[in-house]
Amino acid sequence: MPVISVPYAFNEEELYVDLQAIFGQSLFLKCEGLNFAGSIKLKAATEMVEAAEREGALTPDSVLVESSSGNLGVALSMIAASKGYRFLCVTDSRCNLSTRLMMEALGSQVHVIAADESGNGFLGARLDYVRDLCASDDRWVWLSQYTNPGNWQAHYRTTAPAIARWFPHLDVLFIGAGTTGTLMGCARYFRQWHRPVQIVAVDSVGSVTFGGAPGRRMIPGLGMSVPPPLLDESFVDEAVRVAEADTVRACHQLARHGFLFGGSTGTVVSGAMDWLSRHDTRGLTAVAIAPDLGERYLDTIYQANWVQDLYGEDMLGSDGASGEAAPADSREIRPAPPRRGEDPYPRPQRKEQAGDLSWPE
Repeated sequence: MPVISVPYAFNEEELYVDLQAIFGQSLFLKCEGLNFAGSIKLKAATEMVEAAEREGALTPDSVLVESSSGNLGVALSMIAASKGYRFLCVTDSRCNLSTRLMMEALGSQVHVIAADESGNGFLGARLDYVRDLCASDDRWVWLSQYTNPGNWQAHYRTTAPAIARWFPHLDVLFIGAGTTGTLMGCARYFRQWHRPVQIVAVDSVGSVTFGGAPGRRMIPGLGMSVPPPLLDESFVDEAVRVAEADTVRACHQLARHGFLFGGSTGTVVSGAMDWLSRHDTRGLTAVAIAPDLGERYLDTIYQANWVQDLYGEDMLGSDGASGEAAPADSREIRPAPPRRGEDPYPRPQRKEQAGDLSWPE
């Protein structure tokens, strides 16, 4: 019986769902939401906070600030509450209400960017807000999940080895692309493994991560409106882009079989099924990573009015069940040259400063 004293000490690593009976394709889904933060983001959050503590950037008078669409914000809220830090999550209007309420219940402050005023999408507006805060007082400490190497190192040390233990004959691994921390950590690990593994990134239509045209994205989690600095495309064999309507269909199909997963998981499963349907899967061992569970999406993906308003009346039948998942858009990715130049999202240097630090309005 495990006994813990801090919430981030527990994370179930070894649960997989066989999706063969649901989708007709052999795919093992690694469930990453079985921890007190409810998502895979607990790993990156723990790694980044502990690295900041070791480096002396995070001290008792620091105030954590991070831009997040939701899951990392919850993970940092939980860790901050456990360690006694103050934390401000800067999110936007797409963040699920239940996620915002969860962060506030854990004692964090949440600032919602209501409109894109930067011309670079909601993410650009969130980053501008964080930069302005850090410039105003050096006690704000920005971990910067978009550039922090701890983001991918957490998955290099934990997620990928856990998959390797259970699947020594792994052939293809499907990984959702947001900040690309999970993608880069796992891809780097399996590049050095004893057998070749195809790394297939799954992205959202409307994301610019792999050169797609920017577009509206209403489901938080995967996709970026600016190129992710952590991404090295030379580690990615192929990318699949999934329309949000197909994300919803996959989530509802899983739910009809008793598995309530989040939007990021629906995107990954839809993209993986599209890829598998176009390849010879005889004898193939395929694994996909499910970043989160579905409770935080009850008022969006699993709410009929929300779905129909955004994606049309035909999305859901009269019983509230969505149709079968449609094929996703895909293309192969050519290796990109190494990124050069300065870090586009530099972390502020902390300096001593007296006086009280008020929360932003």
